[in-house]
Amino acid sequence: EYAHPLKGNNDLLVLTQPQAIEDIHLAYLEAGADILETNTFNANSISMEDYHMSNLVEELNVQAVACARRAIERYQAAGGQGPKFIAGSVGPTNKTASLSPDVNNPGYRAVTFDDLKNTYFEQCEALIQAGVDILLIETVFDTLNAKAALFAAQDAIEASGREVEIMLSGTITDASGRTLSGQTTEAFLISVSHSPLLSVGLNCALGAKQLMPYLQTLDAKAPFAVSAHPNAGLPNAFGEYDETPEQMAAQIKDYLDLNLINIIGGCCGTSPAHIKAIADLSKNYSPRTYEH
Repeated sequence: EYAHPLKGNNDLLVLTQPQAIEDIHLAYLEAGADILETNTFNANSISMEDYHMSNLVEELNVQAVACARRAIERYQAAGGQGPKFIAGSVGPTNKTASLSPDVNNPGYRAVTFDDLKNTYFEQCEALIQAGVDILLIETVFDTLNAKAALFAAQDAIEASGREVEIMLSGTITDASGRTLSGQTTEAFLISVSHSPLLSVGLNCALGAKQLMPYLQTLDAKAPFAVSAHPNAGLPNAFGEYDETPEQMAAQIKDYLDLNLINIIGGCCGTSPAHIKAIADLSKNYSPRTYEH
């Protein structure tokens, strides 16, 4: 029994249902995934404030990495082949540094840059100490939040003495082709290009077909690898996703035919079956080439 509602606190499952999380990771490895993303999208002190669980941030991140590592060990013990990597998921938090949550007070900000930097540093430090290979700063809807995350991630990596890569993935919120804070894909890329990134990409909000023109922009401009993690189409009236693995893979084939991407995955509505269809298709193609 807990004094506050916990509905929606999916990150807590690494403590309460670690076997279930480990089994999900294993299912994705068996489907052909090379990179596992930890169950830590909201495992930061700002997001955990809603559940009065900010004190659990370190434990959540450490145990999430352990779940992914155990899945890799099981996969390899069963004869699974190829290198597998763990990406620590770093979500955007539920606050934005560029926009006011109050329409009547447009100058107000619910969070400062330093608040975000400190929050991200705590999470990144825990993920790195637990042994991630990559920090995945994802679903970026506000570039100022992303800059705080990048600043914190680089500080945490430097402090650790380890070599950890950084992936950055923004989200286009609607047909306007802009992030929530108003940037185009090209403006977003320019804003983060000073950082030493493994990849820059897009995830969530849109299906593979709708994401394609923005990936073409990244392909043309990015001096990094390009990643894409689209949703399984757009949600229906019930908020569910209807796109089958075959339908999604057929759209991603267009990315591959045009040599747009280096890293491909799935976001909302995708399952191991979707990843299997995408992985099976991707084996027939070479990754995008680019100049560093």
